[in-house]
Amino acid sequence: MLVGQGDDSDQYDFEEKINFAVFPSVQGGPHNNHIAALAIALKQVATPEFKVYMQQVKKNAQALACALLRRKCRLVTGGTDNHFLLWDLRPLGLTGKTYEKLCELCHITVNKIAIFGGNGTITPGGVRIGTPAMTSRGCLESDFETIADFLLRAAQIASMMQREHGKAFLKGLQSNKEILELRNRVETFATQFAMPGFDL
Repeated sequence: MLVGQGDDSDQYDFEEKINFAVFPSVQGGPHNNHIAALAIALKQVATPEFKVYMQQVKKNAQALACALLRRKCRLVTGGTDNHFLLWDLRPLGLTGKTYEKLCELCHITVNKIAIFGGNGTITPGGVRIGTPAMTSRGCLESDFETIADFLLRAAQIASMMQREHGKAFLKGLQSNKEILELRNRVETFATQFAMPGFDL
């Protein structure tokens, strides 16, 4: 039977399903603050300055990827073509969760992430490292060489602590000498760069 012929029971009932798929499934209520934020964001990304900024973000990500590869770190895709990279920590015997926590103690921000072929999201095997935040503060490619040193040092500390104290090594590390030293180096480096929105 062709659509549109026969009694009402033969008709397809798509209207309600489509409406529900749009609201509330995909689209929420018309929040004016979200509409305004989107308008501002679209205006900013249309500027030549934003294009220059994003080109620098990508250059910085590629510089960081090259710096880590030179230090024998394993990147999931062998490099990057965008604003972030994925570091596979499994060859170092680390999980993304423990490395992320140790980095937090050193004032370094990374995100744990599952790696293909790993143990999934329960014990993610890697971290995601982005370059937009430090690019916004004025970092260039050479600065990401220093950042790569910080990241590798954090991994070395994590590996050493894990060998000495087992998987639960993160407890009581606030006063660890190596962590304090790395945290001080990170803070000294970071204070060279302005924080957007704050007057120095």
